[in-house]
Amino acid sequence: MENKNLEKLINKSPILKNIISQEEVFWINPFYTFFESANKKISLNKNDIKDAQQRLIRFAPYISKVFPETSKTKGIIESPIIKIPKLQTNLEKNFGTNINANLLLKCDSHLAVSGSIKARGGIYEVLKHAEKLALENKMIGPEMDYSVFDSKNFKNFFSNYSIAVGSTGNLGLSIGIMGARLGFKVYVHMSSDAKQWKKDLLKTKGVEVIEYESDYGKAVEEGRKQAQLNPKMHFVDDENSKDLFLGYAVAASGLEKQLDELNIKIDENHPLFVYLPCGVGGGPGGITFGLKQIFKDNVHCFFAEPVSSPCMLLGIMTGLHNKINVYDFGLNNKTEADGLAVASPSAFVGKTLKELISGVFTVKDHNLFKLLAITKDSENLFLEPSALAGMPGPFRLLSSDSAKTYIKNQNLENKMKNSTHVIWATGGSMVPDDVIKKYYNKGRLLM
Repeated sequence: MENKNLEKLINKSPILKNIISQEEVFWINPFYTFFESANKKISLNKNDIKDAQQRLIRFAPYISKVFPETSKTKGIIESPIIKIPKLQTNLEKNFGTNINANLLLKCDSHLAVSGSIKARGGIYEVLKHAEKLALENKMIGPEMDYSVFDSKNFKNFFSNYSIAVGSTGNLGLSIGIMGARLGFKVYVHMSSDAKQWKKDLLKTKGVEVIEYESDYGKAVEEGRKQAQLNPKMHFVDDENSKDLFLGYAVAASGLEKQLDELNIKIDENHPLFVYLPCGVGGGPGGITFGLKQIFKDNVHCFFAEPVSSPCMLLGIMTGLHNKINVYDFGLNNKTEADGLAVASPSAFVGKTLKELISGVFTVKDHNLFKLLAITKDSENLFLEPSALAGMPGPFRLLSSDSAKTYIKNQNLENKMKNSTHVIWATGGSMVPDDVIKKYYNKGRLLM
């Protein structure tokens, strides 16, 4: 980016100096507005989420059959939400800030099948594509039991088709595991920051892994090119896919049910705050969209990004979305939070949710490892580095000047004692033991 243009952007948003210096920041979105006003400008709606939910219900008998670990939830892929009293106490000591409210951890880190938030959007898109092909070829009909998808006939049929995706790791796992299980030929284009164990696991599932020395953007570009050359290949477009987005959005109704079961009320006097790690934006974007449809102005969603890869923050702040990348600002996009190592954000997500995201904050890698160790020591729970990005959120919300202004402007000052804070943990349960030990030891050294 030319110095002249950069100077203009800094004059407009002085916080850019801090971002360029890789300082941790808490940015409040000046475009944020009331739900009813913002929602009118969005092409998707509640009915689209309901349609996605019904499709997952239709596939539940199949999922339960081929992934026995989902039998307890009858084939519905859902994660637990847990209270974390020991962790809360240790985090309050670490940050020097008391929450004095409900603090919960949403464990998408332990979702069945692929062990990350990507099990939601990725698996949903593969299933929708499989259903579409089966319907077009009259292999299924109304009221049919979808467990029939687990048959030699269907696997032979799907073997004539392919799926491609570009990924830093977790989306590739969910697409690869689900696609290969159905019988598709799956190609996962993986960036240089993807972890080796994720590549190795995919190969054991019969997935073809194509590796690049470049970043996530290159992997997506090459995956898209490959699919354009093959009419029988479906490309899962992490940057623009409405199907991925809606697969994530379904998570909101699951959270609503879990909060009800915990007798936690969410209304005008009992606000909900949710903290979501963000890469290209599809996962946190879809969940935010779903939560807003249910809780409207009573939920406040904050995205979390590494200091070296704050692509969604830069995209929304400047209004340039995918027309800019972190390299334009002198940032290197290098982070141990591999799922968040993205240079340019999804323009679809940024433009769709421009007025519904409350803000974005950034986190340094060494703090992710420190939080990883604190979480393991407190709750005997392992989360991979990227999954820890949202954890500082509640404490930064209550301590940073910009966030205090947000609380005041949203008329929340007298309601914070009645608030509920949900940290969304996005991955970690499939990480190999030797890698867990390495990450944990690194975190302990930083404590």
